[in-house]
Amino acid sequence: MTTVSTGQRNARSLREDAPHAFAVGQRVRFKAGFGLMPTNIFEITAKLPARANSPQYRIRNEEERHERVTTQEDLELVINAQTDSSLMERTFGRGQGTETK
Repeated sequence: MTTVSTGQRNARSLREDAPHAFAVGQRVRFKAGFGLMPTNIFEITAKLPARANSPQYRIRNEEERHERVTTQEDLELVINAQTDSSLMERTFGRGQGTETK
């Protein structure tokens, strides 16, 4: 019979309770102040187990030949430009400048 200490049990449950906020295939970037350009876009390639109660991810940038591993707290979701309308469209509406017959 294997005995699990209370500390081991609590540490394990903390790791299991930390849900992943991002899915494989989503596009993310590092939060401001991380040291990389905020325009660097990465794709989530894998979900990894939590580290220090923060889920980890394997991410890849199209311009780099390697993958990185980072925690969820360092990332933010990138909104797809096709689904997010521009400020001009939100302000003036779609079809501005087109004639109606």
